[in-house]
Amino acid sequence: MRRGIAATALVASLALAATACGGDGGGDSESGGPVTITWWDTSNATNEAPTYRALVEEFEAAHKDIKVKYVNVPFDQAQNKFDTAAGSKGAPDVLRSEVGWTPAFAKKGFFAPLDGTEALAEQDKFQPSLIEQAKYEGKTYGVPLVTDTLALVYNKELFEKAGVEVPKTWDDLKKAAAAIKDKTGVDGYWGSTQGYYAQPFLYGEGTDTVDAEAKKITVRSPEAEKAYGTWLSLFDGKGLHKADTTADAYAHIQDAFVSGKVAAIIQGPWEITNFYKGSAFKDRDNLGIATVPAGSTGEAGAPTGGHNLSVYAGSDEAHRKAALKFVKFMTSAKAQETIALKNSTLPTREDAYTAKVKADPGIAGYQTVLSAARPRPALPEYSSLWGPLDDELPNIAGGKESLDKGLGNVETAMTKLVPDFGK
Repeated sequence: MRRGIAATALVASLALAATACGGDGGGDSESGGPVTITWWDTSNATNEAPTYRALVEEFEAAHKDIKVKYVNVPFDQAQNKFDTAAGSKGAPDVLRSEVGWTPAFAKKGFFAPLDGTEALAEQDKFQPSLIEQAKYEGKTYGVPLVTDTLALVYNKELFEKAGVEVPKTWDDLKKAAAAIKDKTGVDGYWGSTQGYYAQPFLYGEGTDTVDAEAKKITVRSPEAEKAYGTWLSLFDGKGLHKADTTADAYAHIQDAFVSGKVAAIIQGPWEITNFYKGSAFKDRDNLGIATVPAGSTGEAGAPTGGHNLSVYAGSDEAHRKAALKFVKFMTSAKAQETIALKNSTLPTREDAYTAKVKADPGIAGYQTVLSAARPRPALPEYSSLWGPLDDELPNIAGGKESLDKGLGNVETAMTKLVPDFGK
């Protein structure tokens, strides 16, 4: 979510902008030397960035006329930093943009449309829904680099000891959690209080936080209230871990799962490499991955996430041409295969799911749940709508306020984010 820019973040963003090609990189091509483009990579600096650095070197070796200035920008700072840099005409030539940022920056005119360019020459190879998610008002502003969604991840050994099957519904999950607690002594499920992780409950009731087509806020609709009621019920009962409302809740849940202290959680593929580091999954085949349970409508699904590579609209012609070549290379089947093998992330094109890639049980498992992933609405403000939920859901789960009051506060906050939407 885009939040206010603190003074330190502003200084850091301007420092980064000063080194970006969009701001001062014109001289290299005019002098006859290689064109130097700047790429802001928002991947994890420890687990993922080394793979991207190696690919940059491979690209430079194959394109002697282009140099890439690689900058790893912390994900939680990148949206504000790019916003500031682009507003001052000093943004990087290429940004690894979270899918929710892509339409928002396109709306502001910060991204260049890529339709008909070299970067999208193999558009038909990509999953169509991911291309659609990179569009704004009919034009495409990003090329899908990696994708993700949420799944029910579970400890196969604990499920087998308890004699339970993979739950198909939330009620099934409650029953399984109780049985696991009885038979193994550990909790069966630990849920998150973050808004993004509550999305599957909404989809299970056939609704969302907003109806983008009708321009209506629906977070307090009867269907949404039922969804959040189900979400809340999974923090109280045998084998259901109580809500963690601390700032370190994400780490607590993850650590408990990888150490075998809880049998199931809802999580995304960005944690695959960390799953394997845990004592419970030294045998990788012990990691179970299934579609999130269904709601009362029988529907099951989770939000589509991931990242696109987008090109800065303010770059000059020489830098933009070089950036397009770079984006095409980084999103090629070969590069995506490399990224998947090294980082255990999900490719966005079918021809990158090679036999080697699918040999990773984590990737193979998440690939099976992608069909249930729901593309986000073509609404630039959509990702920011999780912000009010992140503020209120911990209070609801922690018993500090009622579900009705909390959702009322969310609705009020959302009216400021999408002021032209009705209730």
